[in-house]
Amino acid sequence: MEKLIPICENRVFRRMYMRGKSIVTPQIVIYYSKNRLGFNRVGITTGKKIGNAVKRSRSRRIIRAAFREVSPYIRRGYDFILVARGKTPYLKSTDIKEQLISQLDSCHLLVKKPEE
Repeated sequence: MEKLIPICENRVFRRMYMRGKSIVTPQIVIYYSKNRLGFNRVGITTGKKIGNAVKRSRSRRIIRAAFREVSPYIRRGYDFILVARGKTPYLKSTDIKEQLISQLDSCHLLVKKPEE
């Protein structure tokens, strides 16, 4: 299992929101754009509309777990920002994983589909 490389700088988040492409679903919002690094980076954000600190932490945890399972199948050289939505804290990581697979496949970002 490879380690996820986080995006921590606010300027990268702002650039992704302005210039990145987005995929919106009721469970999660995915912003993505190419980077010139040769590896993927990921940033996860949850707003206060999600709920209290426990729900926000759970949302980040299940998004991170789902992305970690899907990351070996994603093309290299992209930045991803994953934004939690209102339904996210009530879902399992497998539900988020299925959403990630279907949405990333529709954008041709998967090298191959993971076996279920």
